[in-house]
Amino acid sequence: MTDAVAAHHTSTGLDSRKIGFWTFIGSECLLFGSLISTYLVYHGKSVTGPTPQEILNIPLTSISTFDLLMSSLAMVLALAAVSRGDRVWARVWLATTALLGLVFLGFQVYEFVSFVHEGLTLQVNLFGSTFFVLTGTHGAHVLVGVIWLLTLLVRSFQGKLGPEKAMNVELAGLYWHFVDVVWIVIFTVVYLLQ
Repeated sequence: MTDAVAAHHTSTGLDSRKIGFWTFIGSECLLFGSLISTYLVYHGKSVTGPTPQEILNIPLTSISTFDLLMSSLAMVLALAAVSRGDRVWARVWLATTALLGLVFLGFQVYEFVSFVHEGLTLQVNLFGSTFFVLTGTHGAHVLVGVIWLLTLLVRSFQGKLGPEKAMNVELAGLYWHFVDVVWIVIFTVVYLLQ
């Protein structure tokens, strides 16, 4: 074991970067837990404006959910390719993951625009406020993930993303999978449990 590798390990034998990142994900769980709780507390309390039953497009959102789940598979394949030193497939899977993330964001922008045209905004009612804050915060996290993935892709083209840097991709993968799991909870709570 080299000094550079040993420097990142803790007394538990785990990489300190991974432990730090799991701590960050824990704080993100608190953020999304509070947003989801707020949505649930105010669910059904709107007295004016469109309600979830009138406005949510579950078939369309199911497609975007499937898209995001497939991006998690692509992320796993990207990490595997980087770990084995396969630069071509690492690039393919990183680009695929980022593209699927962008498609998800496109669905979200379409949904937001159509909701505004149907009269649902942040100011109209409690449903609008909690819905846009919750799903918008998630969308911002997806955007951060896409930027991170594109940065890794650029690093790959620069020749700076070999097997020795697999931890960088693994951390991005942890973030990406977290964002996907959060979406499953949001999709279930907001779209399916009405």
